[in-house]
Amino acid sequence: MPDASSRPVPFTPQTAPAALEDLRARLRATRWPDAPEDAGWSLGIDLAYLRELVAYWADGFDWPAQEAALGQLPRFRVPLGGLGIHFVHVRAAAPAGPVLPLVLSHGWPDSFWRYAKVIPLLTDPGAHGADSADAFDVVVPDMPGYGSSDRPTGRPLDAIAVAGLWAELMGVLGYVRFGAAGGDIGSHVSRYLGLDHPDRVVAVHRTDAGLPVFTGDAADLAPEERAWLEDAAAWGATEGAYAAMHRTKPQTAAFGLTDSPAGLAAWIVEKLWAWSDCDGNIGRDPHQRHALLAHEHDRLIDAHVPRERRDPARAARPPGRGAVRLLALPRRHRPPATGVVGAHGKRRARDRARARRALRAVRGARALRG
Repeated sequence: MPDASSRPVPFTPQTAPAALEDLRARLRATRWPDAPEDAGWSLGIDLAYLRELVAYWADGFDWPAQEAALGQLPRFRVPLGGLGIHFVHVRAAAPAGPVLPLVLSHGWPDSFWRYAKVIPLLTDPGAHGADSADAFDVVVPDMPGYGSSDRPTGRPLDAIAVAGLWAELMGVLGYVRFGAAGGDIGSHVSRYLGLDHPDRVVAVHRTDAGLPVFTGDAADLAPEERAWLEDAAAWGATEGAYAAMHRTKPQTAAFGLTDSPAGLAAWIVEKLWAWSDCDGNIGRDPHQRHALLAHEHDRLIDAHVPRERRDPARAARPPGRGAVRLLALPRRHRPPATGVVGAHGKRRARDRARARRALRAVRGARALRG
């Protein structure tokens, strides 16, 4: 049993009306840049589209209602590694026997909201046309520096350190063995959960493995491998500017993104447009616009709504100082041969099969990919 100092406590955020009104005033006072005629999305976010989105954000988006809806999930905070970590913890509905826990890890620019639609599918599959025996306990933490988790004040954490925090969190919750899944930063965190805690992690599912890195002689590669590396390099040249800024000069970008909610929306929404199966038409109807802003609540809302115990600039910062940074991977770890990382000794086939079904549900329910 965890001691009193490490026990989770319920967490219910509530934004003050005056803070929301200040946010709306900032949005209405946006100073808009010019743009070449018919530039569309070719140079970044489309000016006309962002004007429409910001107008809706200022005068149509009901954040208190969204905040109340998110408050229906069991949300907690717990001290881990000197940080207050926020997480959602939903137990399986009416379990008939042992339940396999899952920890789901998000990336940039997300929070627990990334998995909000997946949680009921995993915890209560019987209510959604699946086998109720496949229910899971689900834990979704906010990364340090994201959502309602504290930001590190010292050196940035890497994925290995965050994996250690998540292993500690699962122990605090009483889970000895569990599965892990994640994307983007969460993909690396999930990987190291499996590598560093093989006696506890049943399986790992990663929705991506990062861009390929090859330092050898290209002549040693097959044509398909060379084409893959060339495609990755082309993507980095045309779509990777944001990531280069995050890695190298995040504090420079943080000033503008913290001061201007419209600028922060432009920075994030352009990437969601580029990453999404939207046919170039992201968030055009009111329901889509609402979902888009709700999805990014930790950045688009929290970055400009100061709260007690929180740095109002923290949530605006790209991954860099004060947030999770992916550092060089130590050589002590060998990449897993497959997407499932087995622990020492035998693993029950039932656990692995249930994990695969759960991870398919995670993959299928994501409205946006990236």
